[in-house]
Amino acid sequence: MENQSLEPWVVHKFGGSSVASSERYETVVKIVQQDSSSRRATVVSAMSGVTDALIELTELAKKQDQTYLDKLEALKKKHFATLDEILGTANPALRATLFKSIEDDTLVIRDLLRAISLSRSCSEATLEMIAGHGELWSAQILNACMNKRGVAAQWLDARLVLVVTHGETGPVIDWELSRKKLDAWLERVAERNIVITGYIASTPDGIPTTLKRNGSDFSASIFGALLDASCITIWTDVDGVLSADPRRVPEAVVLNEMSYQEAMELAYFGAKVIHPHTMAPALMKGIPIWIRNTFNPTFAGTKIHRADSLKGVSSNSAELPVKGFTTVDRVALLNLEGTGMIGVPGVANRLFGALREVGVSVIMISQASSEHSICFAVPEGQGAAAKKTVEKAFLSELQQGLIQSVECLTGVSILAAVGDNMVRSPGVAAKFFRALGKAGVNILAIAQGSSERNISVVVDQTQATRALRAAHAGFYLSAQTLSIGILGPGLIGSALMDQLEQQADRLKNEFKIDLRVRAIGNSSRMILGERLLFSKLKQSDKPLDLVQFADHIQAEHVPHSVIIDCTASEVPATHYAAWLKRGIHVITPNKKANSGPLKTYQELRGLTREMGSHYLYEATVGAGLPIITTIRDLIQTGDEIHQIEGVLSGTLSYLFNQFNGELPFSSIVRDAKKLGYTEPDPRDDLSGSDVARKLIILGREIGMSLEMRDIEVENLVPVPLRKSANADEFLDGLASFDAEMARLHREAQEANEVLRYVGSVSPQGKASVKLKRYSKAHPFASLSGTDNIFAFTTRRYHEQPLIIQGPGAGPEVTAGGVFGDLLRLAAYVGSRT
Repeated sequence: MENQSLEPWVVHKFGGSSVASSERYETVVKIVQQDSSSRRATVVSAMSGVTDALIELTELAKKQDQTYLDKLEALKKKHFATLDEILGTANPALRATLFKSIEDDTLVIRDLLRAISLSRSCSEATLEMIAGHGELWSAQILNACMNKRGVAAQWLDARLVLVVTHGETGPVIDWELSRKKLDAWLERVAERNIVITGYIASTPDGIPTTLKRNGSDFSASIFGALLDASCITIWTDVDGVLSADPRRVPEAVVLNEMSYQEAMELAYFGAKVIHPHTMAPALMKGIPIWIRNTFNPTFAGTKIHRADSLKGVSSNSAELPVKGFTTVDRVALLNLEGTGMIGVPGVANRLFGALREVGVSVIMISQASSEHSICFAVPEGQGAAAKKTVEKAFLSELQQGLIQSVECLTGVSILAAVGDNMVRSPGVAAKFFRALGKAGVNILAIAQGSSERNISVVVDQTQATRALRAAHAGFYLSAQTLSIGILGPGLIGSALMDQLEQQADRLKNEFKIDLRVRAIGNSSRMILGERLLFSKLKQSDKPLDLVQFADHIQAEHVPHSVIIDCTASEVPATHYAAWLKRGIHVITPNKKANSGPLKTYQELRGLTREMGSHYLYEATVGAGLPIITTIRDLIQTGDEIHQIEGVLSGTLSYLFNQFNGELPFSSIVRDAKKLGYTEPDPRDDLSGSDVARKLIILGREIGMSLEMRDIEVENLVPVPLRKSANADEFLDGLASFDAEMARLHREAQEANEVLRYVGSVSPQGKASVKLKRYSKAHPFASLSGTDNIFAFTTRRYHEQPLIIQGPGAGPEVTAGGVFGDLLRLAAYVGSRT
């Protein structure tokens, strides 16, 4: 045994991608040199692809495919070339020695392959002897590279010291004998830098063997335990352990630290972490494991250590209730159900005993407390065998009707949430399920261990990515992502896009909201993509197809989808119901759906309750003013609305604010049209129909069954001009009626009053749109520009109405109202709501 006063060993392990070329070997040496520890052990894998290539040689030989000879020669030359690039002409003696070693090994392998070819069979022992040569060559190359760079090192063939037997659960280490052999080897060498072959070992009889797949990681953990190392660093091609698969969740984050148990749970369910079995020696000794990136060596990586060492640690990862999420795809879900199971002991034992006998691996188990059913998941490829086995094991109960059915559902995935802190964080399960529910993901089965470290659910495989992203964002490990489609690139749509672009980075960085415009359409064409700009629509020749548009928006890799209708058309409005039924949220400033037939309005509101989809339309009434929100807040807090009255049109507000008797009314209308304050045809404003549509929406929001025919509308378009051919003809004719408007203004002035075009609605069934006179002391008289004003008279606000006033027209403020609805939606679908 070595002197215990010496500084502890540290262990580094480098995988195949880290030693794929001579340049990579040089990088490995630099990384090891930067470790200031006095005793360093480096476990190394074969060069990238070499182990698979050696195994392929045995397969070719079994088929008597003579190309195995050429492929073996190519492998030898690859290693020769790597050595030449590293050593050059600096040390010809060492070069010759290493070349001869590899040449000799190649001759041995060739003889073994010839025997395989003759017998057309390959024993496990022969396969493992051949497969392990990649590590032998790689360790010698790395050792030579270290010596060339002035690092005194000695390489160790792990077969000389590591003794294992193979059991049902994998390699079993003979710790006592292995430690004795290693100590003896260390006593014979002076170097304090050793390079150790990963993956390979020997049986008690001295026969070469391997540690199977992930063997090099296992080797690092084993030698860490044998050397009583202070830490083990696994160098790979990622920055550390990620909170989710980055291929499915690009926003996955690297975890600073986690417990052994968390790492094993994630690894069990397929996360790219070291295999649970390989961690066992380090766990046994309490040796921390670091996961770091060979290609980004300055990054700290992830530390895996004992759970008790995380207590009191202040770091983002340590405080998270859930550390990460992972999925297992291609799973079959089986359900054994029947009244004959209730209270009968031994049912589970029979079930899982039968599955064990046929080699079926059970991934997850769920059982109701009633004992009426047992649900379990197996790899999809074993689903049919599992069903057949269970039916055979319970044949008698099935025939007697004591067990009703054995069902097998394929094409499902398991999603697991993992974290030690779940046990100390109330509401984690609720948040998890709520995130999935809001993303429209249906849960087929649920399982949770008593440790509360893992919550697993089974979902349809087609929803797996959406479920993973929704759960990940639900715990704010990544941004809450919304897939957005915008219809109508006009003034409002363009203003909305500008606002989205201006705020995108801030929303993502500060509030974890990722708004992705993935589809844009106008009345004739559309463009589909990932992150789009309105300018790209002009380059598209793809005709608008609203079904295809919705299909693209509702992507599996984005958990939440929303279509924003910024048009004034009835066509998109006819699709709202279908979109909501699909789970696509709808936001719109378009009044057509809500002011159309009452049945349509009621259907859309009903769908939001039934389907869990959100239908938001704040901007339909007051542009950016919070009118719909205020109505709902008043009603939901128990108030009673007696009347809503106001100037609901920004255009008509402007016209009567400007109409002071100095200019004819027709001139003011003409100027307003030039300024863009009116519709292309001002009659659309002066007719009062737009105000009436807003009044219908307000009335319906307070519980009235209003239709357009129920509203008394004073049309300000003179009767003779209502059939004018176009807007210009109308404006030319409007001057003939200036005298009447001047008279109305003069009479109001004489009474110290002002003219205002006002909509009014009350639950008693009265709704009107009229030109009225108000005292100059009235709130309606203080309007300016295009301001809207709303007065709510309620049970609480009966002496003095609640007043909301502000800009009621213009693309910027209307787009702001739509943007507000979009952020409300982000809050609704977020798990913190």
